[in-house]
Amino acid sequence: MAQTPATGQTPVVYGASDRPPRGDYSRAREDYTCEQNWAAYTATDHDTYHRLYQRQSAQLPGLASQAFIDALPLLGAKERIPRFEEVNERLYKATRWEIVTVPGLIPEVPFFQLLANRKFPVTDWIRKPEEFDYVVEPDVFHDLFGHVPLLFNPVFADYVQRYGEGGLKAERLGACEMLSRLYWYTIEFGLIREADGLRAYGAGILSSAGELPYSVRSPEPLRLPLELLRTMRTRYKIDTYQQTYFVIDSFQQLFDLTAQDFAPLYEQLRGLPEFTADGRPASEAATAAG
Repeated sequence: MAQTPATGQTPVVYGASDRPPRGDYSRAREDYTCEQNWAAYTATDHDTYHRLYQRQSAQLPGLASQAFIDALPLLGAKERIPRFEEVNERLYKATRWEIVTVPGLIPEVPFFQLLANRKFPVTDWIRKPEEFDYVVEPDVFHDLFGHVPLLFNPVFADYVQRYGEGGLKAERLGACEMLSRLYWYTIEFGLIREADGLRAYGAGILSSAGELPYSVRSPEPLRLPLELLRTMRTRYKIDTYQQTYFVIDSFQQLFDLTAQDFAPLYEQLRGLPEFTADGRPASEAATAAG
């Protein structure tokens, strides 16, 4: 990965990519945060955000977690990209969280440090109109619409902070890859069983027009109860709908699961076989491929 000359910061490439990540990393401070340059957004940028918001919010009933639906209006203006400081006025009062601007994807340790301090990094650039249906890297719509509403939920917000604290420990133990799978299958692509049925709460699902109905209603994917050993042994893909989802019964269950010391868990995981993204044992998949 190339260093940015202005700050020496190392941008992060999302998945397998030959191009440098999007975003102006020369603006980044040592912790990778920067100022939201709201004045730089064009009328087209605001229109893209508005159209994305309209499309996704129309799909939510019957598919999204009720906690997410209830909190979504707290983002504020939907006809334009919100000013982050306006969101923070409401968010800090609700759960003592705040959102901070970053130029794009950031490395693991700064990411964990921000979460551990109840600061959620939000990318400030937005996809182009020709990328309306799909963008490889998370943009401001994914981060704001997908992630921020549930930070108004006290239990979920505490889980995200605990994840950040656990991430700092995982980095010292060389276990970031295992822990990243927990983030992927909960915060990004988690499902929850509510009184009215299965619902989505993961940001990657909630910000995707296609994966939202697929994750809840399609008979194709494997859906398993969230269990730490299985979840952290399951690989994932970033460029397709998920083939495996993990289901929780409540956000409290999610929070309670992560109360334990993960260090012994990591040692146990290192001696166990992994699973592919479609739920097969990795050794079986490798044999079939060979």
